[in-house]
Amino acid sequence: MIPIRDNIPTHRVPVINYLLILANLVAFAWLWLASPAQQETLVYEYAIIPSQFSSGIDTGNLRDVFTSMFMHAGWFHLLGNMLYLWIFGDNIEDRLGHLRYLLFYLAGGIVAAFAHYFTNPTSTIPVVGASGAIAAVLGAYLVIYPHSRVYTFIPIGFFARLRLVPAVVVLSLWFILQLFSGVGSLSFGDRGGTAYWAHIGGFVFGLLVGYLFKKRGR
Repeated sequence: MIPIRDNIPTHRVPVINYLLILANLVAFAWLWLASPAQQETLVYEYAIIPSQFSSGIDTGNLRDVFTSMFMHAGWFHLLGNMLYLWIFGDNIEDRLGHLRYLLFYLAGGIVAAFAHYFTNPTSTIPVVGASGAIAAVLGAYLVIYPHSRVYTFIPIGFFARLRLVPAVVVLSLWFILQLFSGVGSLSFGDRGGTAYWAHIGGFVFGLLVGYLFKKRGR
């Protein structure tokens, strides 16, 4: 299932969400325009490498937590993340406000980074992507807008359908997939690929923050 857009209108321009998407696009262009050798150097310089945290936390490690949020491994990685951020991020910014949304987004990325570290403390594989921060946005959306519906593209064999699917179904299925994949990844050790536990950590953080804001709104 590929979400296209939701049916929840916003009441303010999602300035921060637009800027976050722009920052991700600019960072990807910067990395993509570099030579292959420079790309490898930049990834190892600015991505999260869990084993480096095990050796001791310094300013460089902490910087990498933030810079890694704006780096992506390829076009599909970038476009998939930006699609989810475009669909769901504007509503969370609308609810939290501009500054709080920015702080929430960055905090979600930090929580996701350390969730990945604690499940892969000896990994030497660089980790990049906004997925952990965006997972926090998805978690908050699920709590704050449980009755929302999402226009979803559903490919079925040679046919394709565009259906209005409850957001709770779309996001719950996404989280269940991450959870099963994350549990499965614990058995295979350091093989790279998707940082499922970063997604899980970010999503759970988003659920908690969403619950607090929803309770406060009541």
